[in-house]
Amino acid sequence: MDTLIKQFKDFLSLTTLDFKRYLYDDVAWNSRMIGIVGARGVGKTTMMLQYIKENLDADTSLYVSADDIYFGNYTLLELAEEFVKKGGKHLFIDEVHKYQRWSQSLKSIYDYFPELKVVFTGSSILDILKGSADLSRRALIFKMQGLSFREYLHLFHNIKVKKYSLADIIKHKTDDFPVRHPLPLFKDYLQRGYYPFGTDEVLFLSRVNQVVIQTLETDIPIYANLNVTTGKKLGKLLKIISKSVPFKPNFTKIGAMLEASRNSIDDYCYFLEQAGLLMQLRDVSEGIGQLGKIDKVYLENTNLVYALSEETPNMGNLRETVFFNQMRVNYKVYRSEKADFTINGYTFEVGGKSKNQSQIQGLKKAYIVKDDIEYGYRNVVPLWAFGLNY
Repeated sequence: MDTLIKQFKDFLSLTTLDFKRYLYDDVAWNSRMIGIVGARGVGKTTMMLQYIKENLDADTSLYVSADDIYFGNYTLLELAEEFVKKGGKHLFIDEVHKYQRWSQSLKSIYDYFPELKVVFTGSSILDILKGSADLSRRALIFKMQGLSFREYLHLFHNIKVKKYSLADIIKHKTDDFPVRHPLPLFKDYLQRGYYPFGTDEVLFLSRVNQVVIQTLETDIPIYANLNVTTGKKLGKLLKIISKSVPFKPNFTKIGAMLEASRNSIDDYCYFLEQAGLLMQLRDVSEGIGQLGKIDKVYLENTNLVYALSEETPNMGNLRETVFFNQMRVNYKVYRSEKADFTINGYTFEVGGKSKNQSQIQGLKKAYIVKDDIEYGYRNVVPLWAFGLNY
């Protein structure tokens, strides 16, 4: 326990409060049990330590990682018991999915120590969602996405910009943007700005590859009881998608390429989606959380597209990926019958600066989203502006 406390205070001393993720103020930190889930590398650990540093007494708080060597000799329940006996009030458990039977342990901690508040994080979204069933009516689950363009501006360039709603964006209220020429910054964001560790340009690509490899070789196989060969097929599937134009899946054809059944490809895409590596665009009739008809499949963010593509990425793919990725945090995004996307009754067609109105002609509440323009006009909105909504 003394070693854990020392490690925790060392981490705390290195934690800065200069930049906080969008989710920081939305988490119900005072609840008895909270789960924060999200893909690897998006900043969950830092946000947790920031909350402790800014709001709690370090002497009655403890941060631990669930894969610490401490748990080779002691259980999570034993840690909680000893911590409470020492006057502990707030226990923070990082990467909880790496601890066997973690959900049952958290359930017991919740039931046995009503005076203890617990926050846990998990990078294996699949496992957290599966385990959270054991924590129903006990834990509140919050999901964190990677950096928005707005957050990138703050973290990478110390440019502070307020959030804009969808209504603000389509009414061109982003024209008061504090940077005269946003396009170079937006291009950089597409390549390395989604993950907080992108500030380290030298190690960025290796870190992204680590995120992908650990997700494919550890998180998904453990959850779905898959073998190494299947993990390699997941990697090949990602490669196929990274090289594609906006990707309309033919699961039968892909299955033949990967030597897998069509149903297996359905499962693979679901696993990759829940693990934070893919996004699947669905029909509005099916619902965003259902396994209904899939219209298009995208990598989860444009940084992944650049990292996994062995050649210059398709620009149409990049544009649609960043639009879908940025807007889905606050809105339900569905396929459009005549254009690319529909959100809250609005239709959006995404393209380059030469994109015309033909695709949305005759549609009400329809907008052209253009890349490579600095300002919007009438129903034409710059693509970068949609990165300011969270």
